[in-house]
Amino acid sequence: MSAAQTQKEGGEAGWGCLEALGLSQKELVLAEALQMEYDALSRLKQDKSGMETSQNPGPGAPSQTRSKTPNSTIERSRPIPSRPSPAAGLLSCLSGSDPSLNQPGGSQSPQPIPARAPPPVKESLYILDSPEVSKFRDCSGSGLGDSLPDDVPPAIPPRNPITPSSGSENPFLPSRGSTVPRDVNLFTPDVDQPKVELNYDNINESLSRLNGSRPEPRGRRDQSGKPVARSKTLPPQVPPRTYVPVPKSNKNQRRVSADPVRTLHQTKSNCHTVMNGFGYELFQVSEERDEEVAAFCHMLDVLRSAYPHSDRSKNAGFVWSPPVGQEELHQGLGVSVKVTIISEHFREPLTFTCDGSSTVDLLIYQTLCYAQDDLDHMDVDHYLLKVCGHDEFLNNSQTLAGLEFVQQCLKFDWDVQLFLTKRSAINTELARTKEDDETSSTMNHSILLQERPIKQTVTREALTLLLDTFHNEAESFLLSEVELPLHVERLVQSVKALCNSLAAVETPDVTFALNQLPACPCRLQPKVLKDASVLAVRENREKVVEKLTAAILDLVELYCSTFNANFHTTPQSHCCTAPVQEAGLVTNVLSFNVYAAHRIPITWAASYEGFFLSCSLSHGGAELCAPQHTSKQSVSKYLFHLVVWDQRVCFPVQINQLPRESQLTVTLYASSLPPPGGTEEKGKQRRSIEALGWVTMPLFNFRHVLTCGRKLLGLWPSAPGRSGNARTSSPNFSQPDSVILQVDFPTSSFEVRFSTPPSAEFCPQYDFSRLDTISQIQLQDVLHKKAVFWLTVEDKRLLWEKKAFCQAESAALPLVLASAPCWQWACLPDIYALLRQWACLGHLDALGLLHASFPDQELRRTAVQWMDSISDPELLDFLPQLVQAVKYECYLDSSLVRFLLRRAIGDIRIAHYLFWLLKDNLQDSQFSARYQHLLAALLCCVGRGLREEFDRQCWLVSVLATVAHKVRDSTPSNRQCVLRDGLEEMKQFFSVNSSCRLPLNPALLVTGINIQSCSFFNSNAVPLKLSFQNLDPLGDNINVIFKSGDDLRQDMLTLQVIRIMNKIWIQEGLDMRMVIFKCFSTGRGRGMVEMIPHADTLRKIQVEHGVTGSFKDRPLADWLQKHNPTDEQYDKAVENFIYSCAGCCVATYILGICDRHNDNIMLKTSGHMFHIDFGKFLGHAQMFGNIKRDRAPFVFTSDMAYVINGGDKPSSRFHDFVDLCCEAYNLIRKHTHLFLNLLGLMLSCGIPELSDLEDLKYVYDALRPHESEADATMYFTRLIESSLGSVATKLNFFIHNLAQMKFASSEDRPTLSFAPRVHTAKSDGLIRNLYICRHIRTGSKGYAFVVKVERDGQQEALLVQRTFEEFQELHSKLRLMFPSTKLPSFPNRFVIGRSRGEATADRRKDELNGYVWHLIHAAPDVAQCDLVYTFFHPLPRDETPGTTTSKPAGTHLAWSPVVGRELGEVKLSISYKNDKLFIMVMHIRGLQPLQDGTDPDPYVKLYLLPDPQKTSKRKTKAARRTCNPTYNEMVVTSLPVWIPRGDLDQRVIHLRVLGDGAFWENTLLGETFIPLKRLVPGQHWVDWHQLGAAGSDSGTQ
Repeated sequence: MSAAQTQKEGGEAGWGCLEALGLSQKELVLAEALQMEYDALSRLKQDKSGMETSQNPGPGAPSQTRSKTPNSTIERSRPIPSRPSPAAGLLSCLSGSDPSLNQPGGSQSPQPIPARAPPPVKESLYILDSPEVSKFRDCSGSGLGDSLPDDVPPAIPPRNPITPSSGSENPFLPSRGSTVPRDVNLFTPDVDQPKVELNYDNINESLSRLNGSRPEPRGRRDQSGKPVARSKTLPPQVPPRTYVPVPKSNKNQRRVSADPVRTLHQTKSNCHTVMNGFGYELFQVSEERDEEVAAFCHMLDVLRSAYPHSDRSKNAGFVWSPPVGQEELHQGLGVSVKVTIISEHFREPLTFTCDGSSTVDLLIYQTLCYAQDDLDHMDVDHYLLKVCGHDEFLNNSQTLAGLEFVQQCLKFDWDVQLFLTKRSAINTELARTKEDDETSSTMNHSILLQERPIKQTVTREALTLLLDTFHNEAESFLLSEVELPLHVERLVQSVKALCNSLAAVETPDVTFALNQLPACPCRLQPKVLKDASVLAVRENREKVVEKLTAAILDLVELYCSTFNANFHTTPQSHCCTAPVQEAGLVTNVLSFNVYAAHRIPITWAASYEGFFLSCSLSHGGAELCAPQHTSKQSVSKYLFHLVVWDQRVCFPVQINQLPRESQLTVTLYASSLPPPGGTEEKGKQRRSIEALGWVTMPLFNFRHVLTCGRKLLGLWPSAPGRSGNARTSSPNFSQPDSVILQVDFPTSSFEVRFSTPPSAEFCPQYDFSRLDTISQIQLQDVLHKKAVFWLTVEDKRLLWEKKAFCQAESAALPLVLASAPCWQWACLPDIYALLRQWACLGHLDALGLLHASFPDQELRRTAVQWMDSISDPELLDFLPQLVQAVKYECYLDSSLVRFLLRRAIGDIRIAHYLFWLLKDNLQDSQFSARYQHLLAALLCCVGRGLREEFDRQCWLVSVLATVAHKVRDSTPSNRQCVLRDGLEEMKQFFSVNSSCRLPLNPALLVTGINIQSCSFFNSNAVPLKLSFQNLDPLGDNINVIFKSGDDLRQDMLTLQVIRIMNKIWIQEGLDMRMVIFKCFSTGRGRGMVEMIPHADTLRKIQVEHGVTGSFKDRPLADWLQKHNPTDEQYDKAVENFIYSCAGCCVATYILGICDRHNDNIMLKTSGHMFHIDFGKFLGHAQMFGNIKRDRAPFVFTSDMAYVINGGDKPSSRFHDFVDLCCEAYNLIRKHTHLFLNLLGLMLSCGIPELSDLEDLKYVYDALRPHESEADATMYFTRLIESSLGSVATKLNFFIHNLAQMKFASSEDRPTLSFAPRVHTAKSDGLIRNLYICRHIRTGSKGYAFVVKVERDGQQEALLVQRTFEEFQELHSKLRLMFPSTKLPSFPNRFVIGRSRGEATADRRKDELNGYVWHLIHAAPDVAQCDLVYTFFHPLPRDETPGTTTSKPAGTHLAWSPVVGRELGEVKLSISYKNDKLFIMVMHIRGLQPLQDGTDPDPYVKLYLLPDPQKTSKRKTKAARRTCNPTYNEMVVTSLPVWIPRGDLDQRVIHLRVLGDGAFWENTLLGETFIPLKRLVPGQHWVDWHQLGAAGSDSGTQ
């Protein structure tokens, strides 16, 4: 075999190994090309040396002999061991030391780089959902439970035994005869590696001489000598480091240590001068080499140790059923609860009727009394009750009324079904184990399990190869006597390859060293050596090489201190503690040097000019001083494109004036260039300045030490119009093209540390009443703003000046602290004293202190401490906001993070939702590094069982997302087939996993999917309707909606706020009967939504009355009557409708819910109304061109009012509805600050319609916190009137009906609006004959026809009652199914004269008899269709003769006035405040119609007697055509009457109700006199007052 063939085979395998080490193909080709040129030069020198030796042998023979060796440098500089170093073979592939390359027939062209074969995939890990998963599992061979050690591992053992190589063969490369590439991860054990003695003294001495002319290394050290890594993310240019598992170790050992696994200490022994500049070494460090991450991991160890697996109170291993708040508990204490208990201990279920105050353990004891004879040895604590259909268990100490599940059952009249089981029989696979406790906390292992893993750095092996290449080129440059430009070019190329692998950064030291070389093709700059003859002297070349080597070592150290590399240039040994100086005592101004912006895109050079930096200091978003700017520079081309400033930036701020959480923000600006050939107008654009990128960094690190030394900062691209978003304090190293800014901070021999000062001993506190009246009014106006976002400078001055008077108002603390003039070290004692003395905030108010405006760590720690009392169910209500608040923490470890992790350890439900919230936030590129670490910490804390459960859920979501995507992309006619084919993958999923919990709710445990019951919805995103098989055989199938393509975070937020509103109402004793369903985002553009059973959309209900059903008043009432046939059921449904409709009106108005068509509103058969699909909110309305689609304040239409009133005229129930709306609105207004805090914390979450303060201002304006309750009541009453009178809403419904007609399926059969279910000929029996025997009167004017129905198999005929309109509906629905030729003709609905008279009814009876006879004798497909048999099936109303129409049809069912009060009543709200009388006219009920039978147009006129001059006359507006008007008008608001308090008892209100008539003649409808003796000053007197007759029945205006 020839040498060339041997080299080719070995070279292919070798290049594959090198590529796997982390070198890119570009770098490999560049390095090989350099090496080929080096080999050619070596051969040329060898030929010359041979000629000189043959002609002039002498003292130079040793040097000439040495030069014959192809890689003489390595042989000379490295001590010769018994056999070559294992790394030598890798180096030979790059350095060209293979002798075959020097043979005449050797290959001199680069070998093709083989493609990397993908690693074998054993099992997908779906927490990752990316190719890194298979690599991780293949390399580690372990699951989620494995963890990395905390200290540095020993040499990595091979996965397969490696036979030690002998001779000069490379143990890393295959033998010459082998063509199989070796795995780079197969390292030889320590015993097979040569023992290289490291002389640290010589190394340090060499480095000291090299760095003698330079400052100290810029990477700072702590006590253990660990370098500070500023970044958690890494440059993307290089491939990821291959992960190899390492043995576990004791977690109590040091987390950071050094392992000198690779040493290349080279010396020149036979030169006149000693070349110490080539000594370098790369030490391996632990995964958590980042000082901040290492401290965070230590915190996790301490935190986890406080919750051992043996503590079953915090490690139950199953999901507890959530309790409710104390207010909801009190409401259910007096309620009887019917409970059914099923158990394996008895055959038949047991049913108990218990009081809501009964505890669960009492219920268990009563059950055991029935099932067991001997109770002496029974322990109730050994048993638990499980919710049937849900995998959740009741806590034995809870009361029944205190459980959310029981409350839901009571609300919707569900049966409470429980299953009794032994605690020992419960599956506790989610519990943490002893092995989990013994596993140390690690970050990088769990970070690999995420969708967006942190990109890895260049590996130690790859960098070693590049350093060796540089060493060879430098040695060649030193030894060169001729062809100097060629050696300079190759030397510069090797430096460029090194810098390119080190984030493409060229430091000023590298630039200065390269400037000592002459110009070469790869580096043409004017600032280079002009006279190349200087380098002819060897000593000059040695100086250049020394400087260049020192600069490269400095760059490697800078790289290690910036990125999360697995190596370092110096051993991590202990060093002496640096002296500390308090930051509050340092008077130096803050300054730093900005050198350059690296990695400038080449397109910027052609598009921009005049690059400059704007540097600003801020604290909590407020600037500390004016921004400082650099000079304008253009793009330069050195090794790479960069913009060089090399300018010092000095702020007019002393260090002792800097707050601890100060942030430095640097923004890169440039002037855009106009396109070529621009006109004068385009010349103006030349001066326009654009922001290209920015970066923010804390001035004090997590140890509160002032930053120093050289820093590399990756710029984030500027996104205009996103002012509301938070800015991360981490540099951008996650994007492959991010610009890197180089900044040099001053260094000193001591650490400047910011210590937390103690609080001041005295803080004044005064009563608010001690302020003067003007100051009180001014301060109250400011406090009514409720949030810090709209405080002006004057507001802040007033608040801080009067802070001692505000301490009684606990919710005012965020406003006061936001007004603090400064947060520097000297001011903190007073602020902390105020914080300590302030009344303890409730956990809801403490949310306001977690916003970005309050970065102070002590303040945030106190806020979290106040929140510690929050219960687990309440915590779930605010968990999304707390996860967002993590963005505003300055450092990785914080009190908030510890609080969240501590609660997640103790409750599976919290851990479940926290996992999905963190996973969803991984998509936020700016904060992905922080959320990666938090998610990794959560996975460390929860244990292996829960980690595997999360993995299954991610896998499930991944499969469903794939199916949903296929269904959406397919044609509409083919979607059902695609869906069923796609769901076959779910069967494979459940064949591998026996069960899985749904991300929607951890208590929903499914074991399969019912494909036949799955379908999709006809909307733009084509959501999937999925039916999962319940693992619990006692539960029904679990139906959910899976959406892919819609961002559900907005729906999540809206439903969360509505749920909190509902809890506030319940706490205040007002149950609005709201339907709260779950919705959860499982990633950007996908998520799950809970399906509410027994509910239909308003569109489906309305179109039962035709496509114009949205314009009719009766569809909703008829639909409720159909599903609630008895009086009791219907009354209950109407009551539910009134409350839920009022709650929906208030909630949708406050949140500005838009896009409200009739497919986004649903109604349950129980009468509960609720809204779905919240794609538009905060007033961002859907537009038709320039016209807003949502014109009304909220959806409240006449068909809803028809249900409330019980007919088409206003009734007293409408008063109740208005009062409910106003009361609910005012209750939410009391918590304005809470909702502003909730939405304010979400400003940075990335929801497009909640991105700035203008969106938040919408909610503030809707809540009107500055107004009184009376003003708010009047305001919302006008909104109700406006919504009810809006025609745009009905028109919007109608247009949507037309648009949805194209989606109507041929399988959809028409149904009858008054029939609750479908009946068939098979179920009821064939109809033999139909005959209309008579008609009966219904109500005052209507008639119904009694139909005699005779069927086969029935001895007695049935009588059913149907109206003419119902017959007409039957015929219209039949026409949709059959052609007119098959149907009999229907009688004409229009008649001359009175259409409801007796004669008309007689005539229609005869006509209908003919119709039904022809109908029953028509073709079988018509006569026996389901629609006909459903029509003639008996209804509950048919059992009661004389009543046929639904309840809402008759006006006699409207609420009548109270007996004995024939002239009606008026409801007033009267109050006396500040010597002024305020009277609100609310409602009037029971007014009598006018003499002609029409309803009046009433209005109210008031006098305050005695008033002989009638100067106190006030009146309301007139209501139109109603006997039950609603006003809610404050008739004396505009001009209050001044009344001394002593005269109040002598005053009487004279109230008159008049009917507004034509020609200024008004009819007196009633009047009353109300003495004010009962009025208590300062209180509201709300009561109904009877109206009586007067002496005259008419009057003038």
